Amino acid sequence: MFQALADPTRRNLVERLIRSPASVSDLAQPLAMSLPAVMQHLGVLEACGLVRSEKAGRVRTCRIEPGTLRMAEDWIAAQRTEWEQRLDRLGDCLAEQRGSPGAPESAEPRSTS
Repeated sequence: MFQALADPTRRNLVERLIRSPASVSDLAQPLAMSLPAVMQHLGVLEACGLVRSEKAGRVRTCRIEPGTLRMAEDWIAAQRTEWEQRLDRLGDCLAEQRGSPGAPESAEPRSTS
């Protein structure tokens, strides 16, 4: 999923589909690429489960899969929480080192005169 979202065109398609479902031709209209190229991008998004499409007559309509997007959001949030906790522990450790006997009080700039 993250590999699919690494491409700026696919991120653009996802952002547009978050707002509302759209036909492939509507999605392709503002992009400077051919319809088959847009369909390839949509195929990648469908393969990872971010987008679902349905064909009614000659029109293929795409919509976002909110559950898959939520799964990515949850993973990112968990990673953010983990790294915030790690950085908090590092900050606590550094604060303890600054307060221990023999540790330098602060890094004072040296005079060059």
